[in-house]
Parts: sequence; structure tokens; C-alpha cells
Amino acid sequence: MISAVAEQYQIHPQTLRLYEREGLLTPSRSEGNTRLYTDDDLGRLEVILKLTRELGVNLAGVEIIMNMREKMAAMQEQIEQFVNTLNQELISQAQKPAVEPKHSLIRVIQTAPAEFKRPKAEAKKPAKSGV
Repeated sequence: MISAVAEQYQIHPQTLRLYEREGLLTPSRSEGNTRLYTDDDLGRLEVILKLTRELGVNLAGVEIIMNMREKMAAMQEQIEQFVNTLNQELISQAQKPAVEPKHSLIRVIQTAPAEFKRPKAEAKKPAKSGV
């Protein structure tokens, strides 16, 4: 509830209402229209308060920063999905048997990439004599 959150974070309830009007917070509502703050809402409020109290950022700046954080999180998730898809594709390609093209003029041999090859033990060659 708004009064409990205001007391917990030592801010006036009107400040919370202002953050809601500005679109910085969007608490859910109960059937009686009481604001209900989730853990995500409280985490977002903590970021807002840090930006305004400790760093002196105004509300317009807070809005820009919060939007950038959301976009960065979405991009990070997209990158993780891309990497997972890429890894799955690499694994599936590595598991497929090598297929020799039917119309090749020469035999094609597929080898493992260098990082998968084991180093061969070098045989010691006898020293050449100077005769």
C-alpha cells in the first residue's frame, strides 16, 4: 500500500503519486482501487530514489535512464537467445555426418576446426652428421 511504501522509503505519498503520474511507476490496483506495489515496483522505486537523491537527476532524466535500462535488458535477452540458438545450431551441425558433394572433381575431406584437433607428438629425427 502507498502509505507503507512511503513510510518505508521515507517519502511523501504525493511523491509516489507523482512518480505514477509521470509514468515512472505503475503499481497494480486492488478491487478497492488501492495501490499495490510488487517487488519489481519497489526495486524500480529504489533506482528512482537513488537517481534523484544521490545523483541529482531530475524526473525527465530518470525517465530517459529507466527507458534505456529497459531497452538494454531487452537487447541483452535477445543476445542471449541468439547465442543459445547459435550454439544449438553449431551442435546440430557438428552431429550431422559429413556429406561428400556428388559432383566434386576431387574428394572433399572435412576436418575438425583447429581448436578441436589434438596436437600430434613430434617424432624425434636423428641429428645429421657433417660427413
